[in-house]
Amino acid sequence: MYVHFDFSHSPDTRSYLRMGAGRFDSIRVTHRYRVLVPAAAGALAAPIAKVYGQVWPQRPAGQWPLRFAFYLLNCGILAVAAACWYNGAVLTGSSPTAAVLAMLAVLTSRWAAYAAGLPLTDSLYLLVFGLAYYSVRRGPAGKWALVAALVVGPLSKESFFLLVPWLLWFGRHTLSSLKQLLGLAAGATALLITHHFVDSRIGAAPTQSVSNAWAHLANITYSLHRAASPKGLGEVLSIFGLFTLIVPLALVLNKRNARFNSLSLYATLGRAEIGLLAVVGVHMLLSGDLGRMGYLAAPAFCAALALAFTHWQRLVVRA
Repeated sequence: MYVHFDFSHSPDTRSYLRMGAGRFDSIRVTHRYRVLVPAAAGALAAPIAKVYGQVWPQRPAGQWPLRFAFYLLNCGILAVAAACWYNGAVLTGSSPTAAVLAMLAVLTSRWAAYAAGLPLTDSLYLLVFGLAYYSVRRGPAGKWALVAALVVGPLSKESFFLLVPWLLWFGRHTLSSLKQLLGLAAGATALLITHHFVDSRIGAAPTQSVSNAWAHLANITYSLHRAASPKGLGEVLSIFGLFTLIVPLALVLNKRNARFNSLSLYATLGRAEIGLLAVVGVHMLLSGDLGRMGYLAAPAFCAALALAFTHWQRLVVRA
């Protein structure tokens, strides 16, 4: 993905490469304020550029060091997000081995390859969702993760504010609502400062962001029609590949097993996971990119898959 991707049909990647090079002109308003990953990649690219040509002389100078910097950063950030998925799954009662297998299964998604291999900022948003789910599952000991999600979230993607109600409600046992609001205020302040800095640098009107946010409402109709089509349905079902089938299949096998008929396979899952899926669903509707946004459900899906792997033996052995 990193070496052979064709950038000609991906305006998102071209925007972030320009931002990584310190250029904000001609950047879509949707992307221009997600500065954390591009800024870090730009800083990392400087030392990489000094040795890159010696290691890979066959590749021409230009954007290769910056692309490699994005690659390293995104792989690292996605790895931390995956660690959150793993720990969240263990906290639901799955075995560590099953949680590792589920985590690796989720990482086989093509959207993981996109997030890790391309100059995008999806990895940071996946990390925010992972930290949010882990903090809710961990309780008071996970307050650091909740604070990190609240502070970094607004700068990772503006749609983070769709996740805030979920955090305030399900995270109230981890961190009080007042302290959550203080963390969110810090993140929102950082976002406002970023808006002011970027807008003043390129001479953009602040109202562009508001207009862009309202424009996303037009995607709802498109997303609904796309999801109802065979192609859209296939896109949704392919988010986690064939592993998607394991979660409902485990429920069917659980009901057929007479000895364990009274037990609920997913008893440790509940409203928090359903609420998270609802938030992801809203992201999918507003974005129009069903598969890419659907991958944000990775923490909850990883937990469900890990529980299925944990109890696979009693599921397949009929009493």
